[in-house]
Amino acid sequence: MTNDEPFVDLRKYNQSWFDRGRAGWYILLWWFVQAIAFPLTPHPFNSLRCALLRLFGAHIGKGVLIRPSARFTYPWKITIGDYSWIGDDVVLYSLDQINIGEHCAISQKSYLCTGSHDITDPAFGLKTGSITIGNGAWIAADCFIGLGVTIGANAVIGARSTVFSDIPPGQVSWGNPCTPQYLRKMR
Repeated sequence: MTNDEPFVDLRKYNQSWFDRGRAGWYILLWWFVQAIAFPLTPHPFNSLRCALLRLFGAHIGKGVLIRPSARFTYPWKITIGDYSWIGDDVVLYSLDQINIGEHCAISQKSYLCTGSHDITDPAFGLKTGSITIGNGAWIAADCFIGLGVTIGANAVIGARSTVFSDIPPGQVSWGNPCTPQYLRKMR
């Protein structure tokens, strides 16, 4: 293979094995509801947005705050614990399970991504892996959290960080790639 010959042949791409968790018509209905209902609800109408997510299979705790511009690919693959916040323009790309603990803050423009592709596979095969955010964690603005990552309880991920590996509990971390910097001190 030379540098100008493509290694990838996207004609071979096949995700027939992938289970989206619901029928195609149901997924389209969800995307329609999310595209219309979420952006049209005023900011204080968290209970309506939570109710819509629950209606479509998400496990949403009490006191959860979700901004109208947040996006959820497959809500039936999402769990959000009590009193957690999901900020403006947050994307939960839930090809696999996303578990957010209690009292977590996922700040604006953050992207939790449970899917990728196998770069060693000429067919560019789909890969998925769950994401877990521990209780009391804060994901600051514009962070990317990759598939298979666990953010430990009470950890802080600094703004614009890119997280590809687990972050231990209580660690304040930042960077690209994100690395622990020091232990979070509580008052």
